[in-house]
Amino acid sequence: MRLRRKRRVLRCLRKRRELKPVSVKTNAIQRRDVLLVCVMRNEKIRLSYFLDYYRKLGINHFLFVDNASDDGSLEYLADQPDVSVWRADASYKRASFGVDWSNYLLRKYAHGHWVLTVDPDEFFIYPFCDTRPIRALTDWLDGCAVRSFSAMLIDMYPEGPVADATYTEGQNPFEIANWFDAGNYTITKNPTYGNLWIQGGPRARVFFKDTPAKAPALNKIPLVKWDRRYVYVSSTHSLLPRGLNQVYDEWGGEKTSGALLHAKLISTLSEKASEELQRGQHYRGSGEYRAYAEQLGQNPVFWCDKSEAYINWRQLEILGLMSKGNWA
Repeated sequence: MRLRRKRRVLRCLRKRRELKPVSVKTNAIQRRDVLLVCVMRNEKIRLSYFLDYYRKLGINHFLFVDNASDDGSLEYLADQPDVSVWRADASYKRASFGVDWSNYLLRKYAHGHWVLTVDPDEFFIYPFCDTRPIRALTDWLDGCAVRSFSAMLIDMYPEGPVADATYTEGQNPFEIANWFDAGNYTITKNPTYGNLWIQGGPRARVFFKDTPAKAPALNKIPLVKWDRRYVYVSSTHSLLPRGLNQVYDEWGGEKTSGALLHAKLISTLSEKASEELQRGQHYRGSGEYRAYAEQLGQNPVFWCDKSEAYINWRQLEILGLMSKGNWA
């Protein structure tokens, strides 16, 4: 495992040559700032609300990698006062699906900081997020000597067809997609890295109903007190050293955890699926996006009589999808 970690470090150092600085304002980062890292492509329609959401949560500085966007994303980010952005025109797939790029930014700029690594369609929630900023959470984690914090990915969807959930720039996506699956999840333990492996939810039952083992993973460890020795291995599903993946209690208790509300199943999905299928830059030959493209032509409806309308984080805790543990 030590050798794997060193190889990951060497990969990210080699791939740093693919990152071209566009607007770098990292000199403004203060010692206790909470950072956010994001790799994205053609997401301008989402960026206004995304930045506003995380600023309100308490993020102090954003580090973006733009993978050759042509929709104005790069220019928009470069104009933001609290955003540093790099452009990468190289292959997303050959950069370990962007992980090499994010690992380099984390190593270079996030050492000693709490940092949140998310996609532009992921919105982090945690216990008391409606009344306490993210700094309150990270201060408490520091006091407990906890280095990593898990969040289950929860796919949100509209009541009707995805194509009818029309999203406009700057809009809160959960105004049009506020339903989720309260159950229908499976959990196993990855024997190699020790992290949990969670699958299920609406994408599994609609897009992968005949092949559930190929459904996307929903386990994430997005919030980490970063050290330059650390590396992500597979998206934010697992890290090295392996101890960072021990975000659960094996002896019947509950560790504090959060959730990532996933705003993928809205009107933008069809165009995104077509683009990514054509590019062929995603995992398993873009099989996930191939499943999306095939099913979206039938105008699927994710809502069912077991769907729950999202209210707040306390509802997710009652349902067992996140926990405040012993944080009071």
